[in-house]
Amino acid sequence: MANLKPFDPQSVIDIILTVVLFAAALFVKGFIHDLFIETGVLLVSVKLILLAHKNARTEGNLKQHLLRIEGLLMVRTASGRPLKEN
Repeated sequence: MANLKPFDPQSVIDIILTVVLFAAALFVKGFIHDLFIETGVLLVSVKLILLAHKNARTEGNLKQHLLRIEGLLMVRTASGRPLKEN
């Protein structure tokens, strides 16, 4: 499997910016007022970042599988054995 970084630079910037804005909102609005809304925004942002990371890992795995299949097909056609048709 390809050696993927845990998060790309854009995700790291998003995480840092989201946490900073969340902390600023807590101090500006207070720890009680609209705390649930701010927490919801933070959780949605984190979820989107984690989903993007999972999508990137899945894409990498699929690409490796497709390259493996392509290699097997090339070996099969180069050896002169015809591919079976359904």
